[in-house]
Amino acid sequence: MSIQEIQKRVQASREDIIEFMREIVAIPSMDSQLKDVGERIAAEMNKLGFDEVRFDKMGNIMGRIGNGKRVIVYDSHIDTVGIGDPHEWEWDPFKGKIEDGILYARGACDEKGSTPGMVYGLAMARDLGLLEGWTAYYFGNMEEWCDGIAPNTFVEVDPKVKPDFVVIGEPTKMLVYRGHKGRLEMKVTAKGKSAHAASNHLGDNAIYKLLPVIAGIRDLEPKLGDHEFLGHGKITVSDLHVKTPSINAVPDEAVIFIDRRMTFGETKEVVKKQVEDLIPAEFKDSVKLEELFYDEPSYTGFVFPVDKYFPAWALEAEHPLVKAGQEARTQIGLPEAASSKWNFSTNGIYWAGKAGIPSIGFGPGDEETAHTVRDSVSLEDMVKATEFYAILPSLIK
Repeated sequence: MSIQEIQKRVQASREDIIEFMREIVAIPSMDSQLKDVGERIAAEMNKLGFDEVRFDKMGNIMGRIGNGKRVIVYDSHIDTVGIGDPHEWEWDPFKGKIEDGILYARGACDEKGSTPGMVYGLAMARDLGLLEGWTAYYFGNMEEWCDGIAPNTFVEVDPKVKPDFVVIGEPTKMLVYRGHKGRLEMKVTAKGKSAHAASNHLGDNAIYKLLPVIAGIRDLEPKLGDHEFLGHGKITVSDLHVKTPSINAVPDEAVIFIDRRMTFGETKEVVKKQVEDLIPAEFKDSVKLEELFYDEPSYTGFVFPVDKYFPAWALEAEHPLVKAGQEARTQIGLPEAASSKWNFSTNGIYWAGKAGIPSIGFGPGDEETAHTVRDSVSLEDMVKATEFYAILPSLIK
C-alpha cells in the first residue's frame, strides 16, 4: 500500500466528504442535544460498512471497525455551543457559507470538522488493510458542557473499553498536539442579610464581601505556576449570580464562578488555597469556596456525576504515538513542524489526564475561531485530514 493509494481514494470521495460536512453542520446540536446529528453520522458509518454503529447509554454515537487486540479511538465531539445573538451572524450559522475555500458555520471548527475525515479515514484504512490487528472506534460525543465526561463513560460504563491510543479531533491547524493545561472550576458564595435599600445600614451586602476576592483573583495571575511546554497558569472570574428580594434591596447572597487553568506543578489543593487566602478573615464564616460538580442528565436522561477537576497532561515529543503522528503528517505531504499544544481544554483531560491513555490531537481548523461568529474550517484541510486518519494506525509502533 502506498500513500498515493490513500490520496487517490480520498480525492475520489472528496465531494462526498464535503457534502457530509455540510449536512452535519446544518443540523443543530447545541446544549448537548446531539441525537439528530448523531443519527446522520450513524447513517454515513452504516453506508461505509462499519461493523457496529450505535448510540451509547449517554447518547453519544459510536462506530466500530474490527476486533483486534489493539484499540484506538478517534474522538470528535459533535455538540456545539449556542449561536449567541443571531444578529451578530452575517450568514445563517447552520447553512453556513463557503468563501475562498473556507466553510463558515457553527461547529465547523469546534468540532464537527474532524468527523468526516475520521469516519471516511477509518473506512479507507480498513479497505486498504491498514487496520489489521486493531479495533478502531469513531466516537462522536458531547463535550461542551463538561470536558471528559463522555470518554469517562466510554471506559467505565458503555462500552467499557479502555483504548490503547486516542486521537482527539479538536482543531490543531493540522499539527500534532500532545497536551494542554488542566482546569479546576470553583465557586465562591457569600451570604449576607437583606434589607430595604432605603435602610441599607440594616443589611449586610453579600456583593461587597466578594469585592476583595474578585480584586485578588484579578491580580493573582502573575503569581501562578509556569511550565516550559504548557505555559502559565490562568485564572478568571467567569460568572456572577446575585440573590436579592428586588433591585431595591440589599442582596443576601452573591456567587462568583472561577475558571482556573492549571499548568504542571500546580495541585488542586494549592489552587484552592490560593483562592481561600483571598477571603478576608472577617468574612471566613460567611464566604465559602467550593469545587464545582457536574451531574446534569444528558438528553437520554443518563447521569454520570463527576468533579469538575481536570488534570493537565502532555505526552513527550518522543512518545511513539507522537512520533507516529509526525510521520503521518510527513507521509501525507504536510510541511515539517514541531508538535504543539492547545490553549483550551479537550476530552484529553480524561483520556490522558485521568486515565493515563496516550493521546494526541490532530484536526483541521484554528481554535481561535471556536465559539465565535467566524467559526470556520478550510475544506482543503478537512479533506486532507482524512489521509492522516487513514494512515496513522499503521504507523503506531
